[in-house]
This record gives sequence, C-alpha cells and structure tokens, in this order.
Amino acid sequence: MLLAIEGIDGAGKGTLCQSLLAQAKKRGIRSASLSFPRYGETQFSDLVARYLRGEMGIKNQVPARYAALLYGGDRFESRDVLLALIADNDLVILDRYIYSNIAYNVAKLPPAEQAELIAWIEELEFGMFELPRPDLTLLLATPTELADRQVGKKEKRSYTEQTRDIHEADRDYLSRVSEVYGKLAETGGDSWSTINPLDDLGVLRRPEDIAMMAWQHSALAAIG
Repeated sequence: MLLAIEGIDGAGKGTLCQSLLAQAKKRGIRSASLSFPRYGETQFSDLVARYLRGEMGIKNQVPARYAALLYGGDRFESRDVLLALIADNDLVILDRYIYSNIAYNVAKLPPAEQAELIAWIEELEFGMFELPRPDLTLLLATPTELADRQVGKKEKRSYTEQTRDIHEADRDYLSRVSEVYGKLAETGGDSWSTINPLDDLGVLRRPEDIAMMAWQHSALAAIG
C-alpha cells in the first residue's frame, strides 16, 4: 500500500509519518517511509532548495509550471528508490507527494487557470514520469495559524539557514494552499481522507492519537 500524507507547512506531516511508521512496525507490518523533496539526494532537490531560499526570485516571479517541474523532477529521480520500497514492503508512507506539488503551485493562480495546471501536473508526474498513484492520501487539516506557529518551532533545516522559506513566510499563500488541498480532498473520493488534528475544544491532539485516527481508515485497517 502506498500512503501519502499531505498538508501545509507546519501541519505535522513528518510527525504523523513517523507515528504511523511506529504503529506499523508494532503491528509487524513491513513498512518504510520517504520524504519529498529528497534534499541532498537528487539534483532537482538542490534546485528546489534554491527556489525555496528565494535565489530564483520571489515566489510570484517563478512560473508555476517551472516550480512544479522542479518538484516533479525530484520524484522522477527518486522513482527507482520509491518502486523498490513498494516492492519490499506492505506499507510505504510518503511525507508529501504529487498532490503537494499540485496544491502549492495551483494556489499561485486565479481560479479560472487552476484546473488546467492540475491536469498538467498530473500528466507530468503520473503520466510522463510514470510515478505510482497513492492508494490513500491523508490530508492533515491543521489550521493555518497553528501551522504557522509550528513552523516557528522547527529545528534548522538542511536546505536553508532561514527560519522560514519563501512558502512558510507567506501565511496568506498558505491559506490558499490549504483551500486547494480541501478542494482536492472533496473531489478525491475514497482515495482521500481528511484528519482534523484538533479535539472538540480546539486543542491539538497528541501525535499518537492522530496516528490512531488515521489508522482507523478502512484501507489502513485492512493491512493490520
């Protein structure tokens, strides 16, 4: 099973990925994880890092298709690694995947132009690059304000010396990304599931509780 975890910066994707991986291993399920972009592992990831540091200009100066090609190229370079993990494991968990590329670049465009870019990226990655479609995509629907605070608590990243990259520094942009994610989840049918990381009082749930909520999805429950 190929499971993709999506959400805006600071949503808690990495934490959920590791929590689910721990759950899988505890249940005796052969499992592995992979995070995109694969900084330091692919040539395209180096270009992604330059883009996020602002070395290619501010966000709106970089054409959406060009930025999408950088992220897609990172996965294309990683295709053999991903396919090997899928062949050797019953569950492969991805921290970001193709719909991250879609959400972040589509959010840069006016509504009338968004459908065309969605189709273009899907054809690029699923079609031309022949990357596998995820069996299930989990959207971690963390509110933008909370995610923004979580970003401020992050440790130093390998791709930048800055506290925030050009995406993380723009809260309004991340709100638009969150809206695109929501629309993708609404139209994604059974292959998408949205997780609210907040309890009824608006308090962030513990990572292990969020992981258990995710594990209750029928597709995950079926493998153990």
